[in-house]
Amino acid sequence: MQRVQPDVWETEVESPFPGLTVHAYLLVRETGNVLFYNTGHRHEIERMTELGGVAYQYLSHRDEVGKTLTLIHERFGARLAGHIAERDDFARVRTPEILFDKRERHLGAIEVIPTPGHSPGSTCFLVDSAHGKLYLFTGDTLYRDEDGGWSAGFIPRLNTVEDRETLAESLRLLKTLEPDVIFSSAFSGESGFQELAPGEWPVLVDRALAELLGRGGAILAARLQAYRSAIPRRLRRFRF
Repeated sequence: MQRVQPDVWETEVESPFPGLTVHAYLLVRETGNVLFYNTGHRHEIERMTELGGVAYQYLSHRDEVGKTLTLIHERFGARLAGHIAERDDFARVRTPEILFDKRERHLGAIEVIPTPGHSPGSTCFLVDSAHGKLYLFTGDTLYRDEDGGWSAGFIPRLNTVEDRETLAESLRLLKTLEPDVIFSSAFSGESGFQELAPGEWPVLVDRALAELLGRGGAILAARLQAYRSAIPRRLRRFRF
């Protein structure tokens, strides 16, 4: 693991499937550490022991389900959190103790923001860091692409036309936020997070919206081909 913010540690990169690379992020807190997303690296889970363990694990959507959810729970007693719309998907490995379906605040510092479109239960998390920054964990709703920009997690062969508009509405909601740092789950570039300059966030979201809605469709198609190309629906789960 490497420290990427004073209170955030990034797990070693992994590639569950060709064309898909992911990180998980551990938020270190005096009142209990929070793991966002999931990792299949058992040595990274052991490393978390040295950082104070995992009190809570928040999943952004069902694609992060894997056998290590059970391992993390057994190792640390972590409570699992996820959107109620994907409860059955989570329950194939572990049923979350914490379920949500609306925008609400958790643990005093984490704002849960449902952002459907990539999947029915896709959710982002806006975190008030004790170090004065706002962190936005976007899951796959927005992911960092190979050019260092940010693209919407719309998969033409898996998502519907209705999903496209739903995802667009989610992006419009995210545009109203003012994060300082953003962290995606999946990414196809060199890094899955970015520190933002003042005023940069709405510009990034507008670009992602333009691509999603067809004003830049060729670019979007190429990026999505690199992002999860040729993964059948039945395999769209991490097999850690």
